[in-house]
Amino acid sequence: MKYIRKTTLLFGVLAMAFSCTDLDEVLEDELTTEFSNDGVTVIDGATDGGILPAGSLVASYDRLRNGSAGHGSYWSAQTVSSDEAQVGQKGGDWFDGGIWLRMHRHTFGSANDTFNNMWNDAYGGIGEVNLALEGGLAPDEEAQAKTIRAFFYWRLLDSFGRIKLITAAGGDAPQSTQQDAFNFIESELLGVLGVSAITATLDLSGSPLGTGSEPYIVNQYAALGLLAKLYLNAEVYTGTARYEEADWAATYVIDNGPYQLCGAGCSVPNLAQRPDVESDPETLEGYAAVFAPNNQFNSEMIWSIRYDESSASGMNFAHMVLHGPSQLTYGLDAQPWNGYQVLEEFYNSYEDGDARKEASFLVGPQTDFAGNALLDYASDDDDLQVNYTPEINELEPNSIRESGARMKKFSFQLFGRNDMNNDFPILRLGQVHLIRAEAKARAAGDWNLSLPDVNALRDRATLDPLASIDADGFFDERGKEMFQESSRRTDLIRFGKFQDTWFEKTNSDAYRTLFPIPQAQIDASSGSLTQNPGY
Repeated sequence: MKYIRKTTLLFGVLAMAFSCTDLDEVLEDELTTEFSNDGVTVIDGATDGGILPAGSLVASYDRLRNGSAGHGSYWSAQTVSSDEAQVGQKGGDWFDGGIWLRMHRHTFGSANDTFNNMWNDAYGGIGEVNLALEGGLAPDEEAQAKTIRAFFYWRLLDSFGRIKLITAAGGDAPQSTQQDAFNFIESELLGVLGVSAITATLDLSGSPLGTGSEPYIVNQYAALGLLAKLYLNAEVYTGTARYEEADWAATYVIDNGPYQLCGAGCSVPNLAQRPDVESDPETLEGYAAVFAPNNQFNSEMIWSIRYDESSASGMNFAHMVLHGPSQLTYGLDAQPWNGYQVLEEFYNSYEDGDARKEASFLVGPQTDFAGNALLDYASDDDDLQVNYTPEINELEPNSIRESGARMKKFSFQLFGRNDMNNDFPILRLGQVHLIRAEAKARAAGDWNLSLPDVNALRDRATLDPLASIDADGFFDERGKEMFQESSRRTDLIRFGKFQDTWFEKTNSDAYRTLFPIPQAQIDASSGSLTQNPGY
């Protein structure tokens, strides 16, 4: 059975704000709640019913958390450089030397600390893997380690292009070409899968990787899904399309893996349900359940990054996106930072009735823990009640502090700490359906071949099926499914849209499809790193 127990303590600020409430009664009758579902035990956000990485690979897996769901590194760069979101300057807040304004406008340069953080996070993980490999590992552990390293190298290739392929602890290497980096990642993943090439009829019996469904442990499906992702973008990286292989790899995962789309009947208790607010649902179902604070071991997860508020920190979305007063909505232990705002055009791309729209965004007038109007006494508009509006007045210098829909796909929980409990998917089944759909369409030159997979995801989102689709339609569908999962920048580039114009972004420099090599790394490289063209 899976048990979710919430034992909460109300702190002083809530006691002051809701002095008319009988807090003892609330604590006894409403806020200590035990739920049960088949699966794994989950208590206070921690997991103890599944297999976690152990032994020599713990540090390698732990490194996956760095920058993947927090501010100032990989996730931030992928998101703010896309048409999903901005970090607007709000008077004296969030100017940060202009780095987020330049990231949004595609005028960024090599001195941006975000790029240096991305580089260091990836090579820090690669270093841990190299140490583990030199320490001697069992065949399945060695294959896991090489897959983790391949994932870090895929991030580097996708972001910076010409990188260093370092395979020994403390070692160095010359700067590679994009083709060399692609070949290395492909070779490593084929090796751990025990095959020389991806074909329509795969036999993975020679792979040392397992086939279990533990999402924190790399298995055959995780390695194959990562390879499918590499092949989907091969034409961007190398100039040579590999769509058939992407299709075959994704199809194998879908047909043979133990995964299911989380749809009707796939639900978890809503850990953000306020006891006195009738409009708060008791459960989160389908798409919303995939990303919830209690999403551990969701049936859709193929490979996920474990986050936990006490022992696996690094996910800070609640604080990154919410305005300060929203602390009193969820009883958060610290005031949010009010940084990230979803761009209006992206929010409006969703149809009404799309379950993904409801799950992904927080909009409209906000209420506090008791359901009363949530007030901002330092409001910079004409209404004291906090009201998240899809409309954004400007990027700078005075982006209205309540403007922009707010991300809540990785949803919140009552009394959340600065670090969240939601696991972050590296690969999930919905994403693999999209890889297969696009690969089939591109290989045959017929976007209607993507419809079975697209409509399966639309059905999960409670939408009617499409009768036909083109490239732009598919791009929109992919964006709505993959929002907030560090996918949009890569997708914009693959669809030739990264140079397009969107809200207060007009720069169309083609060379910016690669980020600049961090200047700090060039300066420390003794001449072994050179800058990407254009910077």
